[in-house]
Amino acid sequence: MRLSIERKPVKVNPDSKRVIARFFFNGNDRAKEVIERVMDITEEEAFAIVSPILQEYSKRHRNITRVLNRHCSKLKNLFAELKVDFDSLTVYRKLLIGSYFTHEYSIESAAFFNPSIVDDPDQSELEDGERRVIISFRAVGEGHISSITFRRAMIDKNNNITVIPAGDYIDEAEIVRNAVYNKKLFFEKAVATQINVDVLREVEQKLDHHFEYATLRRIILDSQNLQEKDINKLEFDKILWLADSYYEIVFSLDTDISDRVIFPISEYERKGIEDARFVKFINDDGTFVYYATYTAYDGSLIMPKLLQTRDFYDFRIMPLYGDGAQNKNLALFPRKINGKFVMISRIDGCNNYIMYSDKINLWEKPILLQKPKFSWEFVQIGNCGSPIETEKGWIVITHGVGPMRRYVLGASLLDLEDPTKEIGRLREPLLIPNPDEREGYVPNVLYSCGSIVHNNKLIIPYGLSDYSTSFAEVDMDELVNKLLEDGA
Repeated sequence: MRLSIERKPVKVNPDSKRVIARFFFNGNDRAKEVIERVMDITEEEAFAIVSPILQEYSKRHRNITRVLNRHCSKLKNLFAELKVDFDSLTVYRKLLIGSYFTHEYSIESAAFFNPSIVDDPDQSELEDGERRVIISFRAVGEGHISSITFRRAMIDKNNNITVIPAGDYIDEAEIVRNAVYNKKLFFEKAVATQINVDVLREVEQKLDHHFEYATLRRIILDSQNLQEKDINKLEFDKILWLADSYYEIVFSLDTDISDRVIFPISEYERKGIEDARFVKFINDDGTFVYYATYTAYDGSLIMPKLLQTRDFYDFRIMPLYGDGAQNKNLALFPRKINGKFVMISRIDGCNNYIMYSDKINLWEKPILLQKPKFSWEFVQIGNCGSPIETEKGWIVITHGVGPMRRYVLGASLLDLEDPTKEIGRLREPLLIPNPDEREGYVPNVLYSCGSIVHNNKLIIPYGLSDYSTSFAEVDMDELVNKLLEDGA
């Protein structure tokens, strides 16, 4: 008999009005033609064209002039080739040129799903029994490109959930490339991305054991200038693309959490950053930091990555390394166990594995943890976010894929001190798509990337057929007792 689970009367739908202003570029030759056409008009004509653009789009973007100026600045090398003095351009001509290299992108136009949920760092001015939380979502727009977006929500003493409406604007962050790279780890990852071995060897021998982005970029450019074939130049570019996978992003302090979007930045994530699993990680000294594992996708290659933040304004991002950092579905435990970081992964696409590590970004020696056991998970089993600690063990919300590629949610219980041991698993699904939930972007799919406990109830945000998001609740005592009753 299945556990009783309560679905909340709350649904978060995609909003096609949520747009960001992105750089638009369709090649050097066409870009030069556009620049020349704009340079041929008078200052009065330039002002007359750009003035209504600024008036219209200032209502849709927080600082459209900053965006247009930034996009115009990206073309400085083309101005130089055209023998145009960039610094002598007037303000309005720069803004006009920037507008021709800008397009709006609706980040949620297709879907808004696969949520995770964590405590908001700010828990001030709340009444007893209330809790402020941050929910992350996978937002999908044109071209099936995924990004990470956020909403703030309140949970009251009766576990009613109120998702705070999003603001009027949405912003991308400023990108900071200040990483120092470990040569051994960097080139191990480069081999996994199938970059030409000879090219890797050539670059590797020119670098110190630790190096910075600027040094790598200079070596790459120097090496490319010596190449005669474009295909070899592309292999050098791929090394820079990998380096671009390490970065820091910083949002303005005057943005609401709903204003912030983490959009693909590097080439290795250009087709999307998927299914972030956020967790509030408690350090040994009692302080905390938020981590999120997610999947970067370039159209063919999957790269697991790690995101770190303390305040949801400043984020550090890096790839994950090792034999265990493969495929999708990595989820970090919320604290160290026996002095080590612990992670669940699904390296073979079918089974759950568990790993221990001294380093947060290096994962080796995965241990098989779970195989599909029941008919509703015969295709694959995976996690739905970071494990949740209880006195009786670690609860892992799982997803199982069964007949007709139906995704359902299940649950398992792992030993508290030795989570390589499964001590309980639900024989029946915890949550299955009902008739109102099975239609969407991808039918018959329920999926979550992280849950939270409030007032002894497990609150599970979940995606509805890869389109929108809702919430379900189950009593913790009933869940633990059922897991122990069903056994491993």
